[in-house]
Amino acid sequence: MSKLVTIYGGSGFVGRYIARRMAKEGWRVRVAVRRPNEAMHVKPYGVPGQVEPVLCNIRNDASVAAAMQGADAVVNCVGILNELGKNTFTSVQVDGAARVARIAHKQGVDNLVHISALGADAEGASEYARSKALGEEAVLGYFPSAVILRPSVIFGSEDGFFNRFAGMASLSPVLPIAKGGTKFQPVYVDDVAKAAVKAIQGEAASGIYELGGPEVKSFSDLLKDMLPVIHRRRLVLSMPGFVARLVALGFDIVQFASFQLVENKILTRDQLKSLGRDNVVADGAKGFADLGIEPEMLGPILPSYLWKYRPSGQYDEMTASAQNLKGGA
Repeated sequence: MSKLVTIYGGSGFVGRYIARRMAKEGWRVRVAVRRPNEAMHVKPYGVPGQVEPVLCNIRNDASVAAAMQGADAVVNCVGILNELGKNTFTSVQVDGAARVARIAHKQGVDNLVHISALGADAEGASEYARSKALGEEAVLGYFPSAVILRPSVIFGSEDGFFNRFAGMASLSPVLPIAKGGTKFQPVYVDDVAKAAVKAIQGEAASGIYELGGPEVKSFSDLLKDMLPVIHRRRLVLSMPGFVARLVALGFDIVQFASFQLVENKILTRDQLKSLGRDNVVADGAKGFADLGIEPEMLGPILPSYLWKYRPSGQYDEMTASAQNLKGGA
């Protein structure tokens, strides 16, 4: 029988790419998620019955154990950027990560892959960074042979970074951002998936890998590079520190005052603290080269999914050509 991998959070941005690649490798894939009925898009990644969504709450031992039963390998892709209800940084990124690793060790799983984040730091300014580091510590405590992947900001057709700002640029003449000078090393989502697949199949040495793409650019420069792709001219405005803090506080208050019915998807105070530190691969860290992977450049991939934010969408270049012909006539 084919080997089985359980991917916690396998219907999410990164998880779905790992699931697709593992199905192509011939593995059975169990996608453990809170809402299986919303994860049906993963089923066509393989032949009928090869990729199956199952119900799982990463905050519950029995639920995690049931989803892992019989698995040869486990991947934990679960993470949050903002705390809502019972899904806190501690409950998800520390306790949840520890739970997966502890049960994987107990069930005799061969390989464990944990998706963390570049910037994980037990002494970091943000609770997000601290929780990521504590989660890594817990994983290695229970499963010392685990492979931990720390990607920088991830881009791809379902990303929450370029899609978000391209959407803003299609509506506003100004793109206000915080900490515009902060450096990032954008990494393609499928490259992260390739790294995870190598680890799942035992082709990567245990330890921490920092994953960044070929280019290092500031936050503001990334958005300036994005604007020509969507055929927009916009002002990228880096807000002064005190203004950014007021903005983050205001959106946090809205979330709190609405009893979390309105989620702060713009900028939280904790995210602002995270933005105070560059998000790039450290000198000497293990990375793509150690995995035999050459990461993709940002430029050729952005147009493949940001075209929908152009003034005329997929017809924008055709419209521009027609206008040029008309003008020439």
